[in-house]
Amino acid sequence: MKNLSFDFSGGRNDALVLDIETQYLSDEVPGGWTAVDKFKVALVVTWDEKHGMRVWYEEDVPRLMTELKNYDPIVTFNGENFDFKVLSAYGPVEYLYQKSTDLLVHLSRKLGFRMTLESLARATLGRGKTGSGKDSVEWWRSGDPALRQKVVDYCKMDVELTRDIYRHIKEKQHALVEDLRQGIVRRIEISL
Repeated sequence: MKNLSFDFSGGRNDALVLDIETQYLSDEVPGGWTAVDKFKVALVVTWDEKHGMRVWYEEDVPRLMTELKNYDPIVTFNGENFDFKVLSAYGPVEYLYQKSTDLLVHLSRKLGFRMTLESLARATLGRGKTGSGKDSVEWWRSGDPALRQKVVDYCKMDVELTRDIYRHIKEKQHALVEDLRQGIVRRIEISL
């Protein structure tokens, strides 16, 4: 008798890592940080095991929102407080919160303070970001194809860092964080 195995998960238990770059900064939108849904998507980069890195532009967001339903968890850094709120301008996002693995949320709970992706990546992986959110908006606005490609590359790097930190935590059950207040690197035991 042959033993058969079937996968009925429909992509469930397949992690997707997501990061968004926006068209506006907080000081350019009425309501600022309380109106993140008004920042508008410039582009989104996702990574998953099957497709690798993919770039989605604002016009692709409806297709992206459908695609996100096929993945669990949705891994982000500050996704619950930023990325998902940006996406909320394009449709319902409640399902994203239910499937969320927001590294900032998990680590902040353990530490009692927030940290940047830069400090987490430098301490855990030994490498950091290639720009800032402010740079990204300025590059995007320029309309210059070379600078817009820098936005794509910057967002891809943030996704790569988030993915690699997630993998590190899954494999080693800890992360390292620069504690700037105490001037030390702290090891945080965590399982996702």
